[in-house]
Amino acid sequence: MSSITTSTALRATAVTLGALMLTAAGAAAANAADPVGDDSSVDVSVEVTELTEPGVLAMTVGGTSVSLAESGSTELVRQFTGTLPTVTVTDTRTADEIPEGAAWYVLGSSTDFVGDAGQPAIGAGHLGWAPALIDGGESGLVAAGDEVDTVVDQDADPANNVGLVDQELLASAWNSGEIATEGAWTANAGLFLRTESTVAAGNYTSTLTLSLFE
Repeated sequence: MSSITTSTALRATAVTLGALMLTAAGAAAANAADPVGDDSSVDVSVEVTELTEPGVLAMTVGGTSVSLAESGSTELVRQFTGTLPTVTVTDTRTADEIPEGAAWYVLGSSTDFVGDAGQPAIGAGHLGWAPALIDGGESGLVAAGDEVDTVVDQDADPANNVGLVDQELLASAWNSGEIATEGAWTANAGLFLRTESTVAAGNYTSTLTLSLFE
């Protein structure tokens, strides 16, 4: 059976450049010639002041890609499953910095799956997910979104959206100020791509975009 791959559009911050520069400097010093005369020393001091900048509400994702593998297929429907990388929402704001009644939520949406050999695309409506909290905090005020069915599910409610075509809820907190002291929360989702059994073989890629709103 073939596998189908989806990539997640995310942002990452590079943090290793300074460490590499320090390592290179240390290696150069080790290869220097023996010093002439007595050694001299320099005392180095630093004052670390308390941060006064405003806190922030932010989201990070623990990976940039997901590979879906065939599992649970039937004679009529082929299914490919995987797990969304862990999504972490952090809030470093004080109560005074959070507007009254503010609420945050994470939404996800997918593009169509495009084949690498010109085969017909698989619409985003074929991709569903089942959100789950990993750590929702002690307050119980963070909730996972509902499971989103696909266009090929016989029991899908036609009154609801099917597939990750529009922005669908992964997780939410309806009172940012009340839970901000918890600091961070994590969630993921089981992903499932369901297609007709006649889908063309080949490799397909899609982009799943996650967005944090308040």
